[in-house]
Amino acid sequence: MKRTSSFRPHRTEREDRPDGSIILRSSYPLGPVVERTGDWLHHWASEAPDRVFVAERSGAGWREERFAAVLEKVRALAAALLARGMGAGTPIIVLSGAGVDHGLLALAAQYIGAPIVPVAEQYSLIHGAHNRLRHAVELVRPRMAYTVDADQYAEALALDIFDGIEIVASHTGGRSDVTAFDDLLKARAGADVDAAFAAVTPDTVGKILMTSGSTSDPKGVLTTHRMMCANQTQIADALPFLRERPPRITDWLPWNHVFGGSHNFNMMLANGGSLYIDDGKPVKGLFERTVENLSLMPGTLSFNVPVGFAMLVSALSGDKALRQRFFEGLDLIFYAGASLPQEVWEGLERMAFEVKGEIPLITSSWGLTETAPAALMQMEPTERSGVVGVPLNGVTVKLVPDPDMRCEVRVKGPNIMPGYFEAPEKTREAFDEEGFLITGDAMTFVDPGDLNRGLRFDGRISEDFKLLTGTWVRAAQLRLDLLSCLAPLAADLVVTGADRGEIGVMIFPNLAELEREGYALDEADGAMTDRLLLGDIHRRLAERDREFSGSSTRVSRAIVLSEPASMPEAEMTAKGNLNFRRVLQRRSALLERLYSDGDAAVTTL
Repeated sequence: MKRTSSFRPHRTEREDRPDGSIILRSSYPLGPVVERTGDWLHHWASEAPDRVFVAERSGAGWREERFAAVLEKVRALAAALLARGMGAGTPIIVLSGAGVDHGLLALAAQYIGAPIVPVAEQYSLIHGAHNRLRHAVELVRPRMAYTVDADQYAEALALDIFDGIEIVASHTGGRSDVTAFDDLLKARAGADVDAAFAAVTPDTVGKILMTSGSTSDPKGVLTTHRMMCANQTQIADALPFLRERPPRITDWLPWNHVFGGSHNFNMMLANGGSLYIDDGKPVKGLFERTVENLSLMPGTLSFNVPVGFAMLVSALSGDKALRQRFFEGLDLIFYAGASLPQEVWEGLERMAFEVKGEIPLITSSWGLTETAPAALMQMEPTERSGVVGVPLNGVTVKLVPDPDMRCEVRVKGPNIMPGYFEAPEKTREAFDEEGFLITGDAMTFVDPGDLNRGLRFDGRISEDFKLLTGTWVRAAQLRLDLLSCLAPLAADLVVTGADRGEIGVMIFPNLAELEREGYALDEADGAMTDRLLLGDIHRRLAERDREFSGSSTRVSRAIVLSEPASMPEAEMTAKGNLNFRRVLQRRSALLERLYSDGDAAVTTL
């Protein structure tokens, strides 16, 4: 099929070392890198002053902020921060999600070298998650806290951790103890702002991003201007169409996460693009808002997680006008977080071709909060999901293979973090003796004979386990395979079997889909007993087992959980990832039921 967007062919170099490790790097040079995020803002305020940079819904339309006005407001906010004595040692914590004022404040903090610390809004809005908020505040010790609405966040703001911290809100609710965001905008920028901006260097920390905390307390990733600026050059080198015309996205991804808050936000800033904030989400009751937003302002790029694209394919299939609007100017479809189910991939290709006679690049990349985030990217068109590509320009990848050529991934480059905030021991543990970041992720070659076919993600090494037989189970990759097999019945799942004789699976159901399909959803003691549902799961797993033989991949039993994963109980992180160890610990009784024969809630194969 004809492709919409230009792409850069892979050109990868390989070095085989005597110790068995493999070094991969791009043979392309890294393009020019600006020193500070504020350099992008100055450039586009001059080159495209009236172009929309960031917007959010306001009534039936949008509140739009254009580049020149954004620079003016950022400098005013910077003056207000300096007047309070703020700078490199005075972090600003942000409690609420994506928003125009949030973006302005983040840029103002970076403009004068003060770190911005966005945390998941769930930490404040869910009573049981306040311990995560407390951990973040006590770790970074902010001078200021921002929220969009002081009334909505009142319970969190009443916590003793905010004693002595200035609270700023776009909507104060009339509270005298809260500073109005608009009051900060009244400050006048002068020579002090110019001097503070000039003092910002590539090594200045622009953000402290909290890790998900799926295995331990969240750590603060020191994110420098060098990391963010280099990464955008690396991405634009890989995707040349970003420089050919200003990109536009309508995006729901949260800004406390590196994907939405650094990758996407900075992509628009670096390339003179426009970010329209989608106040919907790919969940029941909010996805309708996403559809409305996309119909009002479709993007040239589409970023989402696989479940979001699955919901979008369903919506596009039934709405010709939306389908036309969505695809007619689209250059890129980018998925992350998990592999895109093949039927979703093919549905997107089919509809794109029907609309415009060509298809955009459908791709993904790989990286971590610690890598800013992109380190590998699939730049060339491919036909299937799960390929994460080759090293970006300036990134050096070290692969440490096992006998089956499954490789542990380590990385080095200008987009890699200097360390964790006030955690020297954890920082030392994060790097090997050569200074490569130890990621704990595993990769395999798509084609060992052709490096340019790229790498395929093959799970987290720490999630692997052994059966009683001594057989290793690669749980992370198996989970992705099973999610595809059980889609859309399963929202997520946990693979079990460590020190047991068989592989099992604990399934968190997609309740909206089950209700739509008319399952009875009978429940007993934390597990669903609906015979039709269990029968469908049994059939799908049995069909899969005929295709994938072997004890390391064969699932012998399954149980469907009736209670969703709990964030207050630490079963789920703010990024929506399951904490597998916590699920198994908290639901140990259900785990034992899974391995008992004759239980009505368990299907065995």
